[in-house]
Parts: sequence; structure tokens; C-alpha cells
Amino acid sequence: MEIRDNLLDRIAEAEREGWLGEIEGLRVSLAGAESKISQIDSTASGGPVLLGLPVPRPTPQG
Repeated sequence: MEIRDNLLDRIAEAEREGWLGEIEGLRVSLAGAESKISQIDSTASGGPVLLGLPVPRPTPQG
């Protein structure tokens, strides 16, 4: 996804420039992004979502 691709590009840049501290932080961010993407992929079945039928609210007695 776009965030993951951006982080990979930033890691490559940091490696070229020798920014060791930046590399570690970006790798932590990348691991978090990949974990979140994995969670999203595992919960997205691609099938229909059943929302149920709407239930009318009771009218206030006044």
C-alpha cells in the first residue's frame, strides 16, 4: 500500500545517506504498518456485510 511503499523508499534513502537512527525508527514504523495491513486483510472477507433491519425508536410519552 502507499504508506508501506513510502516507508520502504524512506528506508532506502536513509541507508544511502547513512542515517542509522532514522533507519531503525522507519523499520519500527514499517513493522507497525505491515501488521495493521495484515489485520485489515484478515478481517476483510469480501462478502456482503449484514447490517440487520432498522428498528424504530419508541415515541416519547408526553
